[in-house]
Amino acid sequence: MLEQLLIFTRGGLILWTCKELGNALKGSPIDTLIRSCLLEERSGAASFDYNAPGAAYTLKWTFHNELGLVFVAVYQKILHLLYVDELLAMVKHEFSGIYDPKRTVYSDFDETFRQLKKEAEARAEELKKSKQVGKPVNNSKKQGQVQKAGLGGDKKKNEGGLASDGGDGDTMKGRRLENGNSNGNHVDIKESNVFGTANGKENTSSNLGAFDVNKLQKLRSKGGKKAEKTVTVDSNGSKAEPKKKITKKNRVWDDSPPESKLDFTDPVDENGDNNTQVVAADHGESMMDKEEDFSSESEAEEEEEGEVGKESKPDKQKKGWFSSMFQSIAGKANLERSDLEPALKALKDRLMTKNVAEEIAEKLCESVATSLEGKKLASFTRISSTVQAAMEEALVRILTPRRSIDILRDVHAAREQRKPYVVVFVGVNGVGKSTNLAKVAYWLQQHNVSVMMAACDTFRSGAVEQLRTHARRLQIPIFEKGYEKDPAVVAKEAIQEATNNGSDVVLVDTAGRMQDNEPLMRALSKLVNLNNPDLVLFVGEALVGNDAVDQLSKFNQKLADLSTSSNPRLIDGILLTKFDTIDDKVGAALSMVYISGAPVMFVGCGQSYTDLKKLNVKSIVKTLLK
Repeated sequence: MLEQLLIFTRGGLILWTCKELGNALKGSPIDTLIRSCLLEERSGAASFDYNAPGAAYTLKWTFHNELGLVFVAVYQKILHLLYVDELLAMVKHEFSGIYDPKRTVYSDFDETFRQLKKEAEARAEELKKSKQVGKPVNNSKKQGQVQKAGLGGDKKKNEGGLASDGGDGDTMKGRRLENGNSNGNHVDIKESNVFGTANGKENTSSNLGAFDVNKLQKLRSKGGKKAEKTVTVDSNGSKAEPKKKITKKNRVWDDSPPESKLDFTDPVDENGDNNTQVVAADHGESMMDKEEDFSSESEAEEEEEGEVGKESKPDKQKKGWFSSMFQSIAGKANLERSDLEPALKALKDRLMTKNVAEEIAEKLCESVATSLEGKKLASFTRISSTVQAAMEEALVRILTPRRSIDILRDVHAAREQRKPYVVVFVGVNGVGKSTNLAKVAYWLQQHNVSVMMAACDTFRSGAVEQLRTHARRLQIPIFEKGYEKDPAVVAKEAIQEATNNGSDVVLVDTAGRMQDNEPLMRALSKLVNLNNPDLVLFVGEALVGNDAVDQLSKFNQKLADLSTSSNPRLIDGILLTKFDTIDDKVGAALSMVYISGAPVMFVGCGQSYTDLKKLNVKSIVKTLLK
């Protein structure tokens, strides 16, 4: 049963709701649809599932882009209503005929909707009945019987032929039993591939002749040759010892005594404590606090590229000049999907060359097509420029954070409550979590914030020593408990220690883990649930393409599935590393933000502590569409 149908403008003004249905929706499915689907450029999807305590709805929608109207139908998720798409199309057609921008009440549409709903339900019923009538239920049974009979007949013929050729049929059965086929239903080897799965189960005995003995002999001969190459036998038959690899000796230039082995490790006393005292050097101002201006350079580059393009492609412009000019002057009545497809395909290919995941590029183009379909093309504008402008707006909307996360402001708020601000760094192996944690610590230090590091990577060898080195260089206290400890407990003790010492921020380093590693993902979920950090940062490489979607979606899914809370903590922000290695392949930023809804808060662009900056949204969008 249909729960509700609404018509509202893109500005949010509700024009009409079905009073006949009158069902009070549980939760806020319409608000969730607008917030997490329509505003996030996911409007190209077929439907949206809303799940809340005591409510499970499916929402479908359509747009009238020229009038700026949205039509939304809501029904129970458990039901599969066949007429919803057709009903929405009919309502859109009828309502657009009576729509007036000055009107806000459409009570006269109730009767029209009632009639449309009856028509759509009647058509769906007829379609359902016609499908049931058209199902060949009895014919399939007969066909199955005929097939079985045919198999039996073939078997009898084969058995008869074998008996006549080979003499007695019993002797043939005996031979078959020796070969391992004990079911008595022998099929010729040539026909075993055809009839081997007649009963739905693979006849393993029929595949006995599938292995070629010659292959086995070849493999044995290859193995023998390898053995001859690797093992040398002397004349007495005993194996000779393998020759030792000759290593190059260091050249001695004079009679001076040989130098001791170079050792750059820190000297340690009997108790295991470092004797060296490292003074924290001033590495300069962090790039986080520097405002970068890309506009002049990027615009100059675009102008140069445009001039080169015009010079290199004169014939292409001359070819379609009249048709494109006529279309741009006259304007087109309404844009159709076929008009948009060439420009969208070129745009999709361009995004994928910039390292945007294929799935994300496809969804974005579908969303842009949905927002432009039915719109009137203005005069003196081309379809390609219209599509590019719509895509640019969509990209800016996606990359701009939905909610502001100001770490410094939140740190001061936590300081007033006399508790530390906790940040947990998570991600896959080798992306640079520890290094970029140190960069964030350096940036916070420059803003007079006291920081403590927590070495909760108790899994990887050398992780604690790596973090200890960063802490010593930055003169920051570090909390560690060694290896093979529960990281959730270590983090909890570190937070308690920071509370006692009056540290403002605790930066928690965690072990790198692949998104499919169940034990490590369970340990991470326990750490997040037990300590309830203020910020969960996903550290990802800017080099990844399609794998960015898999990493982030599975991290979020595991954190949600393994959480014991009804409101699980997910990824709050993204730290993008190795951004200086990708040139113009900046698509990973878009893929990660689109799939998670979390903003890119930091961008790592080098190996020193100052190489951390903010994401410039305008620069990224220009690079993606360049």
